[in-house]
Amino acid sequence: MRWQDLFADLEGQLRQAQLRERDAEVADRTRRERATVSWTDRAAASIGATLTVATAAGRITGRLDDLGQDWLLLEESGRRSALVPVAAVVGVVGLAVHADDDHGLGRRFGLTVALRAVSRDRAPVVVHDVVGGVASGTIDRVGADHFDLAEHPPDLPRRPESVTGERVVPFAGLAVVRRA
Repeated sequence: MRWQDLFADLEGQLRQAQLRERDAEVADRTRRERATVSWTDRAAASIGATLTVATAAGRITGRLDDLGQDWLLLEESGRRSALVPVAAVVGVVGLAVHADDDHGLGRRFGLTVALRAVSRDRAPVVVHDVVGGVASGTIDRVGADHFDLAEHPPDLPRRPESVTGERVVPFAGLAVVRRA
């Protein structure tokens, strides 16, 4: 009988060791999986949520309507849209805790294509740069790493008589593009 108790105790110890090993493996896998999740993956799972996005141009609070490879689109109060380059984001409040594999990364196109669509729309925009500068006008052309802004008051359509200047805005200096 004594050996049966000894063997039962040994079996219990082995079972506990297996459980500890499994728990350690699960924790390790979880850490590894979390290490592969980007904040934009979490943003993709946050479509429809209200986020506060910090940029060098200030904080933007709004519903996350869309996102792409390197941009976010927030709907601010008053139905004003804000297009934010991912590179301009310095912090986000309100992201989902986990990424949802079913959402994917959002739209497949990047900032260049999104800005071309804004340019085709011909709607006046307000552009904020990373050093606090603000300009308004219409995006005329979009290049590989910049766009040309015909500067004019945001409440006027782009007409030759309302254009006050031309500005080249490098993407590296862009913080936010808002619909005027």
